[in-house]
Amino acid sequence: MAIIKKFRIKHFKKNRPIIEINNMSLSFGSKKILDNVSFKINEGQIMGLLGPNGAGKSTVFNLITGLIKPNFGKIIISSTTVNNYPIYLRTKKFNIGYVPQYGGYFHDLTLLENLKAIGEILILDKKIRIERINSLISKFELDSSRDTKAEHLSGGQRKRLVIALALLGSPKILLLDEPFAALDVLTIKMLQQIIVNLQSENNISIMLCDHQARDLLSCVDVAIVLSDCKIIAKGTPSELVNNTEARFAYFGDSFKFN
Repeated sequence: MAIIKKFRIKHFKKNRPIIEINNMSLSFGSKKILDNVSFKINEGQIMGLLGPNGAGKSTVFNLITGLIKPNFGKIIISSTTVNNYPIYLRTKKFNIGYVPQYGGYFHDLTLLENLKAIGEILILDKKIRIERINSLISKFELDSSRDTKAEHLSGGQRKRLVIALALLGSPKILLLDEPFAALDVLTIKMLQQIIVNLQSENNISIMLCDHQARDLLSCVDVAIVLSDCKIIAKGTPSELVNNTEARFAYFGDSFKFN
């Protein structure tokens, strides 16, 4: 698949982190999940998270949103340590949108009813709410499916719906957990373009993880590779695929990006 992102932001005018993970460790009983993990995401940056099954990718998302707490380390969002912030306050105060790998919508409601249900919670002004919903339906090319129940939408349509739901509150941070899973090539390409456009048009900071390494690397500025509870490599896509440790632990010798 051709590279979607035609540019990589390597140097930010404001090199200001919007998310910082400092020396974070987590264990479930005797099983270690993350061991002294540190990284940061700058404002307006797209970061990818890669790693084998069980490396802790989805756990990082759960830690950022507040679903679970680390044993050690700090989670800092917009210069505020949020370890003790509950989920609802964390997402509301810091404008975090989250797209889970599975679900994220009401199965028995239509696409439009889904957007209205969440919109009524996030946007009090009815006129603004209607305009926002119609804008997102148009943006994600969902006009023909607005009256279709979510359970009858295609996989790609459901994924676009969940992203639209996450964007209703105009988030500053968007977390995408395996957005390309079980989708066809054309739908993946459309989602990649949506992700890149969100950065360039809305200046949203985005973090995504996926097992589709080529698809992820095609739309991010930087990425990190998790393995054996640690970050073993970080950098631009080209730096990562040429990193010896990353190739040994994750990509393999036959992996080609371009």
